[in-house]
Amino acid sequence: MAIGTTEMAFLIGIAVLFFGAKRIPELARSLGLAKGEYEMAVNEVRSPSEAERDMDRGGMTEDVADEAE
Repeated sequence: MAIGTTEMAFLIGIAVLFFGAKRIPELARSLGLAKGEYEMAVNEVRSPSEAERDMDRGGMTEDVADEAE
């Protein structure tokens, strides 16, 4: 079920009445920043950092681990 043009206009009108015209851009900017932070956190969890990969090798960097072999 998709939201149509009429429903979207109605929701925007309610938002303007509820928050005021000046607050809408601030809210949109905050929402965008929050979405960006969420995506960065998800990417951080999905791919381990360099320090985490080093800890998997006993705290040695990849170069040192290759030399030890």
